[in-house]
Amino acid sequence: MTYRTDLVAGLIRDVPDFPEPGVTFKDITPLLANANGYAAAISELVDTAPRGIDVVVGMEARGFMFAGPVALSLGAGFVPVRKPGKLPGDVYSQSFVLEYGSATLTVHQDAIRPGSKVLIVDDILATAGTVGATAALVDKLGGEIVGVSVLMELSALGGREKLDSAGIGPVNAVVTV
Repeated sequence: MTYRTDLVAGLIRDVPDFPEPGVTFKDITPLLANANGYAAAISELVDTAPRGIDVVVGMEARGFMFAGPVALSLGAGFVPVRKPGKLPGDVYSQSFVLEYGSATLTVHQDAIRPGSKVLIVDDILATAGTVGATAALVDKLGGEIVGVSVLMELSALGGREKLDSAGIGPVNAVVTV
């Protein structure tokens, strides 16, 4: 690990049994509240991102905190992927299973031009449900996914392997636990 990744890892705290018993929530609020830690996280995501990105896609809500700054740093646009009912106009929807439930994500039908090079950015890669659903939405829009970057990967949950087998990636994580 580098100084930056050590700093980032040290500012993410575990919250046991949240949002339900048996789940350990990775709380990034201490990281976000620490200017040096937050800057280190964004710098790591930017430094390891593929170049030539047209659009960075971030998922509601915690993914927005990383995808927006990464997009600006890469000189790319930012496309929000949101929960149902949050976007006006025509949207595509994609439902998926989480490690502790299910959810649906939406994106505007005109958010990405076909052929655009897309980087997906999120806070946590766990079971790959959120990233997989987002990738399906990007595919519906005709975007070309050139990478996935996450703040933290929970390797025991096998998300990277699921994405690899689906042809989604490459995957980069600032911190892997």
